[in-house]
Amino acid sequence: QVQLAESGGGLVQAGDSLTLSCAFSGGSFPKYRLAWFRQAAGKEREFLASCNWSGTTMLYGDSAKGRFTISKDNARNTGYLHLNSLKPEDTAIYYCAVDDSNFLVSRRDSEYMYWGQGTQVAVSS
Repeated sequence: QVQLAESGGGLVQAGDSLTLSCAFSGGSFPKYRLAWFRQAAGKEREFLASCNWSGTTMLYGDSAKGRFTISKDNARNTGYLHLNSLKPEDTAIYYCAVDDSNFLVSRRDSEYMYWGQGTQVAVSS
């Protein structure tokens, strides 16, 4: 049974940086593509970033381009999302998701089979 556990969220000030981690268990992490999404209160879930199984091909959503970086460490069974230059509008619950049905990166949440419980990021002005 694949399980994902996010960590690294917290309360930070505008302009700060954070690194979110996504710990994977219950399968072979190198087989899975990884994605990060977020959901702010009262808003729909938003795609942030995706990478392929090896972490060599990335796709970013508009909110993440230039500020967030996705990475995948297959040896450590862990995925990451590095958040830079945080803004108050980045306040949300951040989720990682994985899928092994396709090697291509994707922004569609429906394509990801397994999801973590999320980690809260709050950015004060």
